[in-house]
Amino acid sequence: MHDIIEFLRHLINPSWIIHHGGLYLLLFVIFAETGLFVGFFLPGDSLLFVAGMIGAQPDNPFQMPFALVVLLVIIAGILGNFVGYWFGKKSGPLLFKREDSFFFKKKHLIAAHEFYEKHGGLAIIFARFLPFIRTFAPIVAGIVKMDYRKFTLFNVIGCVLWVSCIMFAGYFLGISFPWLGDHLEWIVIGIVLITTLPVILRLLLGSHKSSIS
Repeated sequence: MHDIIEFLRHLINPSWIIHHGGLYLLLFVIFAETGLFVGFFLPGDSLLFVAGMIGAQPDNPFQMPFALVVLLVIIAGILGNFVGYWFGKKSGPLLFKREDSFFFKKKHLIAAHEFYEKHGGLAIIFARFLPFIRTFAPIVAGIVKMDYRKFTLFNVIGCVLWVSCIMFAGYFLGISFPWLGDHLEWIVIGIVLITTLPVILRLLLGSHKSSIS
């Protein structure tokens, strides 16, 4: 049990993921974080950015052109959303009755459902840039039985924009300011705060309004 907890602790560290798991673990984490409800705690945004910065280093662990790394990550993210859609379509209604656990928080599913209700199909694109929401958005799309062709279109567009924007931002920043590679932990903390705080505040405010009503 201790070994499992230790491994999960490492999985929230983008630098550890890349330096110890290389491309394969990077692809798995992105796949899990974008489609499996147990992956909501994984560091999608910061992992992509750090992967871009590390990819800019001459001795990076990817051993292939950076553009190919980006393409493989995009494919992993697209496949993850397809799995989430299928899971939501098959067992979605049961999720709203499921009790909370370490690997599942119903409030994230409810927040994703409200996000989908507000933005419709475009939520699949927007959700890519929102932690927690992006994990549950494809599941919600499956629950409401969104048209599969429309879902596929939004899935591909959203993943291409999300992965390419963040990874290439990290890549070009790493080329322009290579010394930032020595301060990845602070960069990760900054990305986590920037991307997570708005979602947390939204959940807290939503809970506060619900308690008042």
